[in-house]
Amino acid sequence: MPKFRKTRSPEDQARAVVGRLVNLGVLRRNPNAPASVGTVRNIRQCLTQIARHLAGDGLELLDLDPARANAYLRSRAADLGQKALDGHRQALQKLLIHVRGSLPEGRKLTIVRSLRPTRKVGRAYAPHQVPMVAARQTASNALATLIAHAAGLRAHELLTLARPAEQPPDLRPARPEKFDGRSGTDYTVVGKGGLIRVVRIPDDLAERLEERRLDRPEPVADRGIRYLSRYDIGGGQAWSRSFSRASHNALGWSRGAHGVRHSFAQERMAELQRRLVYRDALEVVSQEIGHFRPQITEEYLR
Repeated sequence: MPKFRKTRSPEDQARAVVGRLVNLGVLRRNPNAPASVGTVRNIRQCLTQIARHLAGDGLELLDLDPARANAYLRSRAADLGQKALDGHRQALQKLLIHVRGSLPEGRKLTIVRSLRPTRKVGRAYAPHQVPMVAARQTASNALATLIAHAAGLRAHELLTLARPAEQPPDLRPARPEKFDGRSGTDYTVVGKGGLIRVVRIPDDLAERLEERRLDRPEPVADRGIRYLSRYDIGGGQAWSRSFSRASHNALGWSRGAHGVRHSFAQERMAELQRRLVYRDALEVVSQEIGHFRPQITEEYLR
């Protein structure tokens, strides 16, 4: 006699799996800290998309085994880019290892290459273009744009700027050439996964930043994540949207606010390669922008 079950929505399936992963501590990068809200959100989004695709075959997430998971990844190679495909693979691995127990820990699903053509388009802005964009923004967003360019910050990191004494950096290996040739004032920001790193802001921009210091830190929500902001400047998704609008107004096009981070990386590489070999310069830049993996930093150099 056939068995019937109540089909849960893709959202409910993903939420249940992620809840299990959180309870198991799988999503923590630091055992002494809770799982990053951003990491939890990304895994849940991937699993929701997978569950929606499986629904067409009458399957749920908990029906998957390694063979079905690999078949799913192959079936999506034509319509997902490589980054999305890798994200789905990593989410499936966590499901199979820690929830289903059908994939031995340490084993990985087969890496599937996307069949979608990738466009290698640079995102960096020329140094003279950044002030042109900032001139079309409000004072708080304009200052954020200039600081993001000068220090290579992500959008959300602008919301976390703090003096090192009030937000000490995490201990990470650093080359002696870090910030070499760039004078300024040191601050810290909270990057991906909650990693706190030192960044250097030119003194003139630091003075303007301190003029906008709040009397007391204020909580700010961005994309579902709460930050403690100490300065009245733009940041997060609101600043990114402001940047894109201003870029269209000033230049007729936009490569996105993340483009100023690409600009920083390329400009720093040019500076450092006057006295360092390529690989050493790349390692320094990777530390300054908070990746700590030179191979990822190379993506910023297109």
